[in-house]
Amino acid sequence: MSEPAHAVAARAVEIRRVTIDDPLVEPLLRELTHEYTSRYGPPGQAEMTRYPADAFAEPHGLLLLLLEDGVPVAGGAYKRYDERTAELKRMWTASAHRRRGLARRVLAELERAALTAGYRRIFLTTGPLQPEARGLYLAAGYTPLFDVTADPVAIGPLPFEKHLFR
Repeated sequence: MSEPAHAVAARAVEIRRVTIDDPLVEPLLRELTHEYTSRYGPPGQAEMTRYPADAFAEPHGLLLLLLEDGVPVAGGAYKRYDERTAELKRMWTASAHRRRGLARRVLAELERAALTAGYRRIFLTTGPLQPEARGLYLAAGYTPLFDVTADPVAIGPLPFEKHLFR
C-alpha cells in the first residue's frame, strides 16, 4: 500500500556544531534578524550584533544547527552567563519548517551539551512580542522569573531559568 500523496516522509535530521562564521549559519542569522527587526524595530537589529562571535564558541559556548538534506532548518546557541550558568540565545526554526517540534529538539540538544560542558543552569530571556517562544520554554519546564499573569509588553524581556541535572 502506498502512502497518501499528502504524507511527508520523515527525513533524517543531522545535528551539527558550527561556528557563527560557517556559511550554514547565514539563514539563521538572516531570518532571526528579520524576525527581530519586524517585531522590535532597530533594537532587534542591534540584538543580533550584540555579542562577539567567540561568545558562542566552545568550550564556553555552542552554536548548533539541525540540518535536513544538508539544509539548515533550526538552530540555537548558548554562551557563558557565569561559571555555572549557560545563557540560551539565537533559537531559530526556519519559517517553512515550524510546528514540527524542531525548536524543542534544538532546546534539548543545547541542554544536554550545556550539562556535559559543566553548566548546571540555563538562563534566557525572550522578548515580550514572542508568545511562541514563551510557550516553548514553559512547555519545556523552564521556570518563569516574572509574573506570568502580567502583560508581557509591560514587563519587557521575559527571563526564564532551568536547573540541569544528570
